[in-house]
Amino acid sequence: MGRAINFYEKCGLHFFICEYKSMNMPILATKLYIPVPRMKVVQRLRLIDRLNEGLSRKLTLVSASAGFGKTTLVSEWVAGCDRPVAWLSLDEADIDTTRFLSHLVAALQTIEDNFGGGAVSALESPQPPSTDSILTVLINEISDLPYKFVLVLDDYHVIDAKWIDDAISFLLEHLPPQMHLVIATRENPQLPLGRLRARGHLTELRDADLRFTPGEAAAFLNQVMGLDLTADETTALETRTEGWIAGLQLAALSMQGRKDIPAFIREFAGDNRYIMDYLVEEVLQRQPDPIRSFLLQTSVLDQLHGPLCDAVTGQEEGAARLQSLERGSFFVVPLDDRRQWYRYHHLFAEVLSTHLRTDQPDQVAALHRRASLWHEQHGSADDAIRHAVAAEDFGRAADLVELAIPSLRRSRQEAAMLRWLKSLPDETVRYRPVLSVWYAGALLAGGKLEAVEDRLRVAEQWLATTADMREREHALPAEMVVADEEEFRRLPGLIAVYRAGLALVLGDVPGTMKYARRVLDLVPEDDPLPRGAATALLGLASWRSGDLEEAHRMFADGIAGVQLSGAISDAINGAIALAEIRIAQGQLREAMRAYERGLRLAADHGEPELRGTADIYVGMSELCREHDDLQAAAQYVQRSEEQGAHTGFPQYRYRSSVALARIREAQGDLNGALELLREAEHLYVSDFFLNVRPVKALKTRVWVAQGRIGEALDWVREEGLSATDDLCYLREFEHITLARVLLARYMSDRADRSMHEASGLLERLLQAAEEGGRTGSVIEILVLQALAHHMQGDIPAALVPLERALTLAEPEGYVRIFADEGRPAADLLEAAMRKGIAPNYVRRILEAFGKDKGRTPEKQVASEPLSETLSDREHDVLRLLGTDLSGPDIARELRVSLNTLRTHTKNIYDKLQVNSRRSAVRRAEELDLL
Repeated sequence: MGRAINFYEKCGLHFFICEYKSMNMPILATKLYIPVPRMKVVQRLRLIDRLNEGLSRKLTLVSASAGFGKTTLVSEWVAGCDRPVAWLSLDEADIDTTRFLSHLVAALQTIEDNFGGGAVSALESPQPPSTDSILTVLINEISDLPYKFVLVLDDYHVIDAKWIDDAISFLLEHLPPQMHLVIATRENPQLPLGRLRARGHLTELRDADLRFTPGEAAAFLNQVMGLDLTADETTALETRTEGWIAGLQLAALSMQGRKDIPAFIREFAGDNRYIMDYLVEEVLQRQPDPIRSFLLQTSVLDQLHGPLCDAVTGQEEGAARLQSLERGSFFVVPLDDRRQWYRYHHLFAEVLSTHLRTDQPDQVAALHRRASLWHEQHGSADDAIRHAVAAEDFGRAADLVELAIPSLRRSRQEAAMLRWLKSLPDETVRYRPVLSVWYAGALLAGGKLEAVEDRLRVAEQWLATTADMREREHALPAEMVVADEEEFRRLPGLIAVYRAGLALVLGDVPGTMKYARRVLDLVPEDDPLPRGAATALLGLASWRSGDLEEAHRMFADGIAGVQLSGAISDAINGAIALAEIRIAQGQLREAMRAYERGLRLAADHGEPELRGTADIYVGMSELCREHDDLQAAAQYVQRSEEQGAHTGFPQYRYRSSVALARIREAQGDLNGALELLREAEHLYVSDFFLNVRPVKALKTRVWVAQGRIGEALDWVREEGLSATDDLCYLREFEHITLARVLLARYMSDRADRSMHEASGLLERLLQAAEEGGRTGSVIEILVLQALAHHMQGDIPAALVPLERALTLAEPEGYVRIFADEGRPAADLLEAAMRKGIAPNYVRRILEAFGKDKGRTPEKQVASEPLSETLSDREHDVLRLLGTDLSGPDIARELRVSLNTLRTHTKNIYDKLQVNSRRSAVRRAEELDLL
């Protein structure tokens, strides 16, 4: 456990931007910092005990008005907590989905190094999956942790977003026992608190709990704040403030140095906000002008750093001033152990900001501009842009965005790019062709296709106007603004690239080819990245149309250009696509060589775990599975997982789950395969690459193997498939699956129509696959044709397509494509061997069936009854093990103790001969116990 946070040093200053190896979104490490309790603090043991007791429940809610010491209490508690603690301080910008989830994962990584890699990969995809899907990945990883921990979400009230409330509700509903959630907030979150309360899952601390008691108030005023008040005076203050901690602290600051304390106490009364305004005014009036000015002017800053404060205020000694304010208990909160960065208490900052706008309204914009300039000079584009927008200096903000976006785009931070662009007035963006085109690109990457064309047209209008004026030797249009001249010159080619990508996503192959070729006409040969991208898009268009050889040639040329530009990770992604094309062509050995070249490429650049290498290992696993080397297949998947999902592309978790499912299927664990395919369904994210093996079709094939024909036919109806459909490469796998369903239905009802439809469909599929050079599909179709003849009892006819299949498959070492068909395929292979058809090869395939070819793995499971039957109570427990309820929840449901539940669970495991909850449920399903 534990992960060091790296700090980038620039000009001797520490920028707390975490080097987060698995996420392109920059992580602000100060948001993950656990506040350190002050040296002088009132011990609140009664509240600490309440928090400790709450660890047995799912959620602790600390909900109280501003200034009641919520953060101080929780930070004091976690300092003495015996569990690891992850902390995330929220802010308004966290309503952005990617930002919130990225920082949530980063917080969890402070206690578990490689946590959340799958979620990170999903977030980095152009079209991330649903929040629930990402949280499901996190929940599964939390369930695998061997220890318990606490996650604190501080300042939850600042994010007003229903999707976040829904996400936290989902997390709580499925929260594993390893995690306890603490939420600190000023107002009730929109969570199912009533249900949590009724189930005993909630601990609550409210205003009434957090108020200082008279004794605590006296200790705070005299011991912490250094006053010497009488019992009557402390009681009077506690009564006036009703134990409100911020009010007591401000009163103490205001009383320091006063002679007539009783008179001061009599002068203020009212609600907390009135008292706060009154006391801040009192405190500010008593400060020297430099301090008062410092407090007001720095209220525009979310985070305080000495040199930054100096730049904003025009004063000096900002660092010393911040340290002095902290020592004086002046509502300054440190954000790091070195006391380099601070923030004001939120309520104090709000009042200071109000005073600034009232007292110096003409200074607000200038202060934000100074802050923007300082952040720009010190490499923090995000803060520089935010302050420029706050100053309503939209021209400067747009310049900053335009200059920063190219590097942001290279690191695929589309979410941050969109956030910046949306913060600008639309009128500002429309006068800037570079921003318009990048806006289109970010929308395309995010799957928001409807607005892409409009943005591109706006930019094209400026380009047309510019070209016309240059021809007439006139000055460029005064209204148009360009900050990055180099990017402006590249716009025609970039527009064509985005149009080609848009056409591909919409399935418009001719449009993709048209615009990709335009890129090649517009972009000079010394600019390899857009030219490589365009050539690769031509390859993808050919792949979509089923012309695999042309797809491979064009895509390989395109990826060579991408690699030449230095985009090595994208080149590795290209190696994966090239291998997949070779697999479709039936060239398994060449596919393995493509994967190996990708690994060498990463190693040659000194990064053997470069992004994309995890996907390569999964691809190698699938090739080993086809060769029936299941041990090597499992080892490759394990290697990819050990390396970490952060070294995979967005599709990594999906690919990994499918690969494991196929291994389980080969091992005869069909229920386990289905479970993994269901997980994969939630993990899939679309991209520019083809998904020619949809997971629903893979599930249907398992159903067919299990004899679940009804569910397989439901899939056929849902997908609208028919044996008379027009055929295309994109749906070839689904139509082959349809043929399998029709053959299974024939075996069930012996209806000639089913066999006729299946045979006709297979014949048409074979012709299309042969014409397209898709040998992988050809082999599978020939095997199914052989099985169709076998079903009708015509062995000689069956051997004809089988011999062709063996001839095509032997050079590439195919095994599972035959072995997965079970006993009927074994019968045919034995008949082929008797006829002298590829005897050595057939003998090797038959070895994959095992010693007893007459028993499929499903039958073996079904033929092994329980050695001892389950009791009625054990049946009840087993039923609930198949739900999302935790162990304590099951115990409460059955009204038994947790120890009794554990005894029942152990007995169930022993009788089912399993060692985990998941395995018990799977085994129970196999035995129809559920």
